[in-house]
Amino acid sequence: MDFYSRLNNEILICEVCPRRCHLKKGQKGFCKIRVNTGSKIEHLSYSYITAPALDPIEKKPLYHFYPGSKVLSFGTHGCNMGCRFCQNWHITKSDNDPFLLCSAEPAKIVNIACELGCKSIAFTYNDPVIFLEYALDVTSIAQSKGIKCIAISAGYANKDAGEALFSKMDAVNLDLKGITEEFYSKNCLADITAVLDTIKYVHGKTKAHLELTNLIIEGENDNPQDITNMCKWIVQNLGKNVPLHFSAFHGAYKFKNRKQTSYDTLLKAYNIAKEAGINYVYLGNISDKATSATYCKSCSNTLIERQGFNITAYNLDGLGCCKNCKTPLDGVFI
Repeated sequence: MDFYSRLNNEILICEVCPRRCHLKKGQKGFCKIRVNTGSKIEHLSYSYITAPALDPIEKKPLYHFYPGSKVLSFGTHGCNMGCRFCQNWHITKSDNDPFLLCSAEPAKIVNIACELGCKSIAFTYNDPVIFLEYALDVTSIAQSKGIKCIAISAGYANKDAGEALFSKMDAVNLDLKGITEEFYSKNCLADITAVLDTIKYVHGKTKAHLELTNLIIEGENDNPQDITNMCKWIVQNLGKNVPLHFSAFHGAYKFKNRKQTSYDTLLKAYNIAKEAGINYVYLGNISDKATSATYCKSCSNTLIERQGFNITAYNLDGLGCCKNCKTPLDGVFI
């Protein structure tokens, strides 16, 4: 499927995300990697990767998808989001020649994952929405060999492109960066509506395991009422069993002089989410056993205890249920 339309003989419209960049021949889109080659729109970063790494799955963060397993992570460069606080800005804001990056055809990526004993491959760091053709080619080969595929994404995609990508994933972590249009417009140069639509699509129309991440920036998206509204939206549209990660912000990019999110601010968000009825809430980018543990939604028994990205206690039976009361833990564990 080609994700572009033609305005006239000179201009093509990229249909991957809501920006719908109008591109003349040789012109790149907002994302810096999709370009009008004259006859169609291609992405320059196909098979060129950044930051390949062997990670614990908990680092993505995914806490309810094969806990303790290894994942091969990589991205490309560029991004279709304009986040002023981007934690990976050296990658997402890069306009480098892709030929200066590491080269890895889809089959090579999968072979590396097999050699390293990875349970899954994660498309991350920038956003697989903008390199979906490459991600899907990797996915096709990986899944044929029993390796799962994961998208870590801001969810800023048009309907066709989003469905093409996320429908093929085994797991997805989507950033819900805030709950107000003002926050997205001011700090992400984006429209929240498309993000919310993607979240609802992944949850309601795909088989992918879904988790959400909210990076909390004090003075921007930490208002208790906004967090309450976000949690209410999650419960109303997704239910109570989608894991929610509140992550600490570290000064970066245009927010490099902003302070790190305090534990008190994170804990307030954690408690708001719990009070809203969300069963699985976590704090990330800090080390705190109590708020990184997974608890049974029925008896409150500690099911998975974590220290950083390491699992220190595991109290699920062979069916993925609580050993104490036999309630299944939502997610993928066997």
